[in-house]
Order: sequence, then structure tokens, then C-alpha cells
Amino acid sequence: MKVVTYVVGNGKPRVGMLENSSVVDIGFDGDMVAFIEAGAPIGKQTHVENARLLAPLRPRSLRDFLTFEGHMHNALTRLGRPIPQEWYTVPAYYKGMPDTVIGPDEEIPWPAYTNRLDHELELAAIIGRKGKDISKADAPGYVFGYTIWNDMSARDVQTRELPIGMGPAKAKDWDGSNVLGPCVVTADALDASNARMIVRVNSEVWGEDTSAHMHHTFADLISYASQAQTLYPGDVFGSGTAAGGSGLELDRPLKEGDIVEMEIEGIGILRNRIGKKGA
Repeated sequence: MKVVTYVVGNGKPRVGMLENSSVVDIGFDGDMVAFIEAGAPIGKQTHVENARLLAPLRPRSLRDFLTFEGHMHNALTRLGRPIPQEWYTVPAYYKGMPDTVIGPDEEIPWPAYTNRLDHELELAAIIGRKGKDISKADAPGYVFGYTIWNDMSARDVQTRELPIGMGPAKAKDWDGSNVLGPCVVTADALDASNARMIVRVNSEVWGEDTSAHMHHTFADLISYASQAQTLYPGDVFGSGTAAGGSGLELDRPLKEGDIVEMEIEGIGILRNRIGKKGA
């Protein structure tokens, strides 16, 4: 099942599902996180005309990992740095800000303080039920579904912030810096262990990979993050950037007006235009 958050005109956002690219309301009064918490109940189904898709959810939290060795190699080579040996055993992450999330077909703002904007193609898992100290064996049962995550970066700012050793700050955080969508595919409907991932800019393929190349699996990520900490429905876990999934790896920055399309097999296409700097 593909579930979405949609709106018609100036109405209230509602939860629906996709049927052959059409939106069907499912009779649930509440947002996507509440829908997940309630066990994804399907009520009265009504086809919706003129629906506009929004970000499928406002995450309860955002954790972003680095699981693709190909991306690590490509990116760190340009910085003259090796992959740390700790990366192979520790699925470390940083935490993003849920209020920065926007959805499909929204314009991505370009902050005035950066000259080098970049996209990052990621597969994201949405936690479906509460849990703590989750074993790797049990972890797949805690995933509600998957979506596409475009984790935007201000690369020149990131270069200045990284040596401080506290992780990204304004390199990652501005209104609209995290894009999710176009839908959430429930875990029973997607093989997340081998999904083809592609990013195009202005219809040109800039990179492609497969989730089969994740060194740390989502089970690894969930087990690690849940140590002594409770996970909740609506928490979002990012795979980190796929190999070739960023312009950094190609030394190709984005430009104002570029159309970025991210496609993951079984989920769909997340499409956004890059806005004017400082607008």
C-alpha cells in the first residue's frame, strides 16, 4: 500500500492512499503519525479530485546515517580523507529537525548564506511501533514503511563546520532543507534490501545505486539507535546518501531553477525545483 498526505485547495491535510496514481481518501481523521500509531486503519474510501500531495508525514524525529561505502569513498576522496575504520562497525548518525521538512513539487529554498547547494539521495524507513533495545532479528517488524529523502546540504558551510567536530549545523538546517515523499510504501509492499535508486537533474542521470549496497542495514540502524532509548511511530531513519547520489561526488553543484528528481524503485519519484538564492 502507498499512503500519502494530501490537500485539496485550502482544505485541511488528510491521509489517503494511491491507486493508479489517483488519491483515495481512507476515512481517517488525523495526521500520518496518528494513522501509523492507530495501526493504519482503512475506513470509508472516497476518490479525491484535484488532490495535491504534501510531505507524507511530519516526522517525530529525524536520524540520518551513513551506510553506503561507495558514497563515503567518493566524497571523502575529494576531501583527501580515508574512510574511518570505525565506520565499518558503528552505524553513527546525526539528528535533523522535523520542522524543516517539505514535500513533493515544493520549491527548495536556497539560503542566502551558501553558494554551493547540493542534493542527497536517500532511502528512509519510518518506524511503526514503540520499542526499546530492539534486536537486529526483531528490527524489521518495527518498520511501518519507506519513503524517499532528499537531504539537502550547503557544501561550503559544511566544509567550515566539519572541523569543529560537532556534526552539521547550518549546513543542513534551514526551512525546506529536508524533502520527503511522494508517498510512504508499507513495509510489506517493498523489498528495501534491493531497491534501485536514481537521481536526475534536469532529466540527466547524475547517479544511480541500489539499497543492496548498504553496509549497515536498517535492522542494524534500528538496533543501534534503540539501545537504552525508546523509538516511536513516526521516527524517520535515513540510509545516508547512495553512491553517486550527490553532486559533491561529481563536483557538480546545483543551480537556481534546476529540477531534481529522485526515484526509488517501488516508491516513485520525488521531484522539486531549486529556488532562487536568498528569495
